[in-house]
Amino acid sequence: MSKKASISSIFEKALPVILVLIIALAFGVGFLWQKVANLEKTVSPKVADGQPAEAPTDPTGKLSKEDAKKVPGVKDSDHILGNKDADVAIIVYDDWECPYCKIFHETAKQAVEEYGGKVSLVYRQFPLDMLHQKARTEAEASECVAKLGGNDAFWKFIDLVLETTTSNDGLDLTLLPKFATQAGVNLTDYNACVKDGDTKEIVEKQIQEGQDAGVAGTPGSYAVNKKGEVWQIPGAVPLEMLKATIDEALK
Repeated sequence: MSKKASISSIFEKALPVILVLIIALAFGVGFLWQKVANLEKTVSPKVADGQPAEAPTDPTGKLSKEDAKKVPGVKDSDHILGNKDADVAIIVYDDWECPYCKIFHETAKQAVEEYGGKVSLVYRQFPLDMLHQKARTEAEASECVAKLGGNDAFWKFIDLVLETTTSNDGLDLTLLPKFATQAGVNLTDYNACVKDGDTKEIVEKQIQEGQDAGVAGTPGSYAVNKKGEVWQIPGAVPLEMLKATIDEALK
């Protein structure tokens, strides 16, 4: 048999294997492409954990009058830490399992303490379901605590959760009833509230308000003064950057 004929024979024998490999490779590429496409649909680049919203054109972070109107001002139904009549309110749309939210929570509380009665902290719910499976459950539980125990109980509850969770769905949800009772809420009443789903609508409404305001990540934060002027706070900024925004809003 000639060398040419031998090569041709080997190629003919290998052809089925080559075709199978080509088909398998094509299938693999298609599968990976579909996975990427699905991931892009699931985690939108506009709504992400720890990612700030699109930066305002003003270098200080101040929103235009039109955009400022989209951010709901402080309401009687809000969870407020500090002076309810403060000159500046730090409004935070938060996800309980967001690691950046956990950090900024302490930063914002420190600012409230340092500015005395001039600054307050307002908490609003914004669980990112596509990233954290437990955050919405925690949000609804916290609203039950607020409903049953009031403002002080809510803040005790949130501190217990954030001190305990390692973030990114790190909390054991069976601890929530314990935290509720430690915050001063009757356990039977708490369990009934959670079972009935009384607070689902509250959480959903706050999410919708945040989306309408332009929240594009957590923590989604704003500084709002008595004049109705609003400054966007870009993510989990350090204390000095937060204070610079607060000082601007106090002018």
